[in-house]
Amino acid sequence: TSFGFLPQVIKIYKTKSVADISLIALIQFAIGISMWLLYGLHLKNIVIISANAVTLLVLVCAFILYFRYKK
Repeated sequence: TSFGFLPQVIKIYKTKSVADISLIALIQFAIGISMWLLYGLHLKNIVIISANAVTLLVLVCAFILYFRYKK
């Protein structure tokens, strides 16, 4: 699931369009992943930390592309 949003990021990059992307959904997902990352850090659990760090990195790419191609 860490790369679950990657196809959407690729689509945004290829089409240079974010018309079908919900910013609210991106924000909510990022908040949830951030909370899981914080939980992993609290537990010092490398599996939880790495999985959610990868997911957050993909989401950061989505945010960058969202604001770059927003019209």
